[in-house]
Amino acid sequence: MAYRWDEQNTAILRIRTHLITDRDDPADVIRRYTKDIAAPGDLVGIAESVVAIMQGRAIDPNTVRPGILARLLSRFAHPDASISAVRSMEMAIREVGAPRILAAAACALVGKILGIKGLFFRVAGHEVAQIDDSGGTMPPFERHIILGPKDPDRVARQVWRQTGLWTLILDVNDKGAVDILGSSLPLKPHQVEFIKGILKSNPFGNDDQKTPLIVIKFLNERAGQVPGSV
Repeated sequence: MAYRWDEQNTAILRIRTHLITDRDDPADVIRRYTKDIAAPGDLVGIAESVVAIMQGRAIDPNTVRPGILARLLSRFAHPDASISAVRSMEMAIREVGAPRILAAAACALVGKILGIKGLFFRVAGHEVAQIDDSGGTMPPFERHIILGPKDPDRVARQVWRQTGLWTLILDVNDKGAVDILGSSLPLKPHQVEFIKGILKSNPFGNDDQKTPLIVIKFLNERAGQVPGSV
């Protein structure tokens, strides 16, 4: 009998945590807050910004000295993009290197002429797309530049090995965009689409709500089994 990945068959629990910092560890945090809630077969999701903070990737913008290239390119970025802020652009250059950023900028220019959107981030890569400028996360990090988490698949697998829980590292925003950055087990296409579908309303609360952790429970007879063989 197949494991039923069905929206009507699931419940999403938002879990409030303490203020997570770089002194915390992802596996310890998940074990502490899900030990009486999650069971094998549930999915545990943690916000990518919180994983990045635990990795020490919350950058005080006052410590960033932008170069000439960052000052120039940030002027041409879309105003809604984090890299429109000159210090965030500088961090993007440091993350992937000036040649890649210049190639991405050149592709974006060609894309603008041809009416093709999104070429900058396709070329620059996830490391740049995941950068959050100030104001995107919970205090006291609301003025920090939050880089994307390093090796999210590896982090998710480490959590799974230590807790036995299928772990997802997720980037979800209030516009309905859902990106699965890391998963402790391989995901099939229909599982990816299912997860994106149920998380479009963004159950995370990375601001004052302090709910950067969720548990997706399957409310059926197979809920006690790890859904990896579907």
